[in-house]
Amino acid sequence: MLKLRVSDLRNCRPRLQISRVLTVCCTLAGLAILGCSTDPQAAIDNYPNKTITIVCPWSAGGGTDQCSRFWADQLHQRLETPVVVMNREGGSGAIGHSAVARARPDGYTLGAITVELSMMKQMGISDLTFRDYDPLLQYNADSAALVVRSDAPWKTAEEFLEEVRTGDTPLKMSGTASGGIWDLARVGMLHAAGIDPDRVTWVPSKGSAPARTQLLGGHIDAVVVSVPEAKPQIDAGELRLLAVMDDERHVDFPEVPTLKELGIDWSAVGWRGLALPKETPPEISAKLLAQAEEIAASEEFLEFMKLNGFAVKVRGPEEFKEFLTEQEALWTPVIEMAGYHK
Repeated sequence: MLKLRVSDLRNCRPRLQISRVLTVCCTLAGLAILGCSTDPQAAIDNYPNKTITIVCPWSAGGGTDQCSRFWADQLHQRLETPVVVMNREGGSGAIGHSAVARARPDGYTLGAITVELSMMKQMGISDLTFRDYDPLLQYNADSAALVVRSDAPWKTAEEFLEEVRTGDTPLKMSGTASGGIWDLARVGMLHAAGIDPDRVTWVPSKGSAPARTQLLGGHIDAVVVSVPEAKPQIDAGELRLLAVMDDERHVDFPEVPTLKELGIDWSAVGWRGLALPKETPPEISAKLLAQAEEIAASEEFLEFMKLNGFAVKVRGPEEFKEFLTEQEALWTPVIEMAGYHK
């Protein structure tokens, strides 16, 4: 062990004294770093031993943020280590998704990934795809829905689509920004129904809430949004659900048909999941997956999702990867058809 004696400094000239102090301090710092370093296996065995961060690519208060904070609380309780949420919104989700992909793969950064990851690259928003991550668990999938005012003349999806097909004036629709998930769901629906997407005028909005306000005010004719987003106003009798874009009817509206039941081969869901930076050690991934699967099967999770209107869809890593591959194949031609491909 190195020792620095005061007498050594007294016999030196000022410049030499400063030089020696700096040299000894740097040596001690270097030895400290070497002494504190741990081998990779030890880091894995001791995981977790510091704060874990869940990066949310969307703003505080939104659905993905609410879910992220639920997961942070549940993981904190089970892992007995701090778990915090960091909101990194911006760039249509690209900033937050990028922060996860570029994070150190040590298990201390998780990502709240969303459906936008399935279309970022095709739209020129980012170079990211799901292949830049180790998908951990999908826990949500909300069906897109075709919704009109309760006093609208169309009682069924067939009547609405026939109006789009043959009407003299293009109907107006909204739900999100141009090129957003619900805009693309609208394009896919019309194409699958054999209708030119340009037969509808898409009115961009900052999200589902302002779009529904426009609908209720009579400024547009219909919206495409998720079922949970429209459910309160459907339940209140203000809006009418014409069809859901999924393989099965929605559990809360079993009387409403899917588009596929109407002969229109189209489904669209907004999904959420958790992912790790690529090449995270498999031992750490396995620890997190075990906890995530327990949480997803818990009463607390089911109650949280029901209370907030989020549909539950759980897929483990391999099934999640298969789903993400399907999603990429689903959205790529729709993005090209809509003219948003870059």
